[in-house]
Amino acid sequence: MLRLFDNLFWTLVTKELNQLRRNKQLIIMLIIPPTLQLLLYGFALNPDVKNLKLGVVDYAQVEESRELLTAMTSNNVFILESTLTNEKKLSRQVEEGKLDVGVIIPPDFSRQLIRKSATIQVFIDGVNANTAGIANNYINQIVQTYNNRLVPTNVSPTVLPKFVFLYNHGLTSSWFFLPGIMGLVLTLIATLVSAVIVVREKDVGTLEQLLMTPAANWEILVSKMLPLSCLLSGDILIALTLAKVVFDVPFRGNFWLFFALSNIYLLVGISLGILLATISRSQEQVVLMSFFINLPTIQTSGAIAPVEAMPSFLQFLSLFNPLRHYITIVRGILLKGVGLDVLWIHALALIGFLFVFLAIGINRFRSQL
Repeated sequence: MLRLFDNLFWTLVTKELNQLRRNKQLIIMLIIPPTLQLLLYGFALNPDVKNLKLGVVDYAQVEESRELLTAMTSNNVFILESTLTNEKKLSRQVEEGKLDVGVIIPPDFSRQLIRKSATIQVFIDGVNANTAGIANNYINQIVQTYNNRLVPTNVSPTVLPKFVFLYNHGLTSSWFFLPGIMGLVLTLIATLVSAVIVVREKDVGTLEQLLMTPAANWEILVSKMLPLSCLLSGDILIALTLAKVVFDVPFRGNFWLFFALSNIYLLVGISLGILLATISRSQEQVVLMSFFINLPTIQTSGAIAPVEAMPSFLQFLSLFNPLRHYITIVRGILLKGVGLDVLWIHALALIGFLFVFLAIGINRFRSQL
């Protein structure tokens, strides 16, 4: 490690920088795909369900039934797609997928309201279980609000909860997803690019030439990692800009802490990519292996679904997932504004992963050639 500032090491770094600078296609691939992925995933990964297609059979045709239908369609959750004359046609359209929800209001709806016991029938397309469950909850809430408006109560509850949502007052779903998507994109880019670059150099024989130099294994690997990390740092700034400008995700913490820890995570991803390259024989093989590694990494990281929703066994395994620690760091800095006094354990975990991946990669680097 004392040779870190030797002329030979910086010569290798300069060589890698010049090689990256001449690769215009790589630079384009590091700018356009991450930008498109952040925009696509940021808009697409949204658990909020809106614009559900609603069909209605209103046998009553009275003011009360029209008020109920207005309540259902006033918040853009349900869009009145069709008004039908009988329940057979309604169930048929639900069956064909033309409607998500069907509502049948009985002919004696007004009389049932007078008797304080009115019933409506609701058909919900249950093929998408998640959407069906959300639609069911929306219907229940709308009907409950409608009931309270019809029969207001003057009896105050004994316990009146008052809810305060911290860090995300409006429960904006993109604020949860965007930090995860940032980690997801950086993981894919860092591992794939570094792995493909090393495998390509093995194919053309330049790695063998480097091994003929007096440089140590770690010098060759680190000289490849540092320039690539500097180049990929631009993706961090792009991701942060898109999150702030397009999705209005707040930034409440320290920018330099965020940037430093993000660069450490980039080095983790790059070292993992180099490790994959040392056990792969071709670019096709390394791409397949990276997907084999990255997909479980993403799924158990909490990027898309909360870690708390996973089985206990997977929650424990996720502690050995560097992406989980990075996403915790991003959410902590962006949304909560916390510092290293809170995030130090996750920062140490990233540094630990970096040294483990580097140690294995250095060990295999010369032997695999």
